[in-house]
Amino acid sequence: MTHMFFILTVALYCCAAAAYLACLVRTSSLLTRWAGRILAVGFTAHLLSTIHLAVNMKYLPLTNMQESLSFFSLAVVGGFIFFERKYKVTTLGSFIIPVALLMLTASSTLHEQSRQLPPILQSNWFWFHALLAFASYACFTIAAGVAVMYLIQRYFLKTKHFGALFQKLPSLETMDDISYRCLTVGWPLLTVAIISGSIWSDQAMGSYWIWDRKQTWSLIIWIIYAALLHGRITIGWRGKRAAILSIIGFIVVLFTFFGMKHSIVW
Repeated sequence: MTHMFFILTVALYCCAAAAYLACLVRTSSLLTRWAGRILAVGFTAHLLSTIHLAVNMKYLPLTNMQESLSFFSLAVVGGFIFFERKYKVTTLGSFIIPVALLMLTASSTLHEQSRQLPPILQSNWFWFHALLAFASYACFTIAAGVAVMYLIQRYFLKTKHFGALFQKLPSLETMDDISYRCLTVGWPLLTVAIISGSIWSDQAMGSYWIWDRKQTWSLIIWIIYAALLHGRITIGWRGKRAAILSIIGFIVVLFTFFGMKHSIVW
C-alpha cells in the first residue's frame, strides 16, 4: 500500500507541476483551481504513504536519505499549500512544486534497505529535532523560491520589460512579505531544532555539542538566517540584498542536507 500511495503521489505531483508551469504561459482560473486540487490530492496521498510507512516501521521515516528526501518534499508541499492559500500566489507553485517533485523523484531512485533503529536514534528528542528541522528547511525553500521570483520581477521593472510573465508574478511588496513570513517562522523553528538536537546529543553521546559536521553547518545556517532577520528588523534589509542572502542560505541548507548525510544525525 505504501508503494501504491507513493506512485500515486509522484503521478499527481507531476500533473500539478505541469499545471503550475502552464500557469506561467496562460492565465486561467480553471487551470489555477485544478492545479491546486491536484496538488492537494497528491499531498494527501504523500501524507498517507508516509503515515503507512511509519506505522509499518514503528518510527518516523527520517533515518536515511531516501526517507528524508521524501519527507523534505512533503514538508515543502505542505508549506507551499499554506502560503498559496494565504497569499493567493499561484505562480509560486511554478518555482516550488518542480523542486518538491525533483526531491521525491530522487528519493525513488535510492534503494536503502529498512534497518533496525539504532540505539542512538531511539530518543523522542531526535524525532522532535528532525521534525522541526524539516519544517524550517521547508520555510527556507519557499523563501528561496520567492527570492528568485523577486529578482526576476525586479529585473523586469528595472528594464521596463512588462511582458506576460511580469503580469503573472506577484508584486514586489507581496513577495517581500512572504519571504519575511517564511523567515520569521523558519528561523525560530531552526533555533528550537538545534536546541533539541543538542539535548538529544547529550543523551546519546554525553555532550551537548561535539562539533559534528552537521551540527557545525546547521549553526552556519542559523547564523545566515539570523543575520538576515536581524538586518531586516534593525536596518531595514529588503529587496535585492535580502533575496540574494535568502538564496545563499538555501544553497547552504542543500549542502548541509546532502553533503553532511554521513554525520551522526542521519
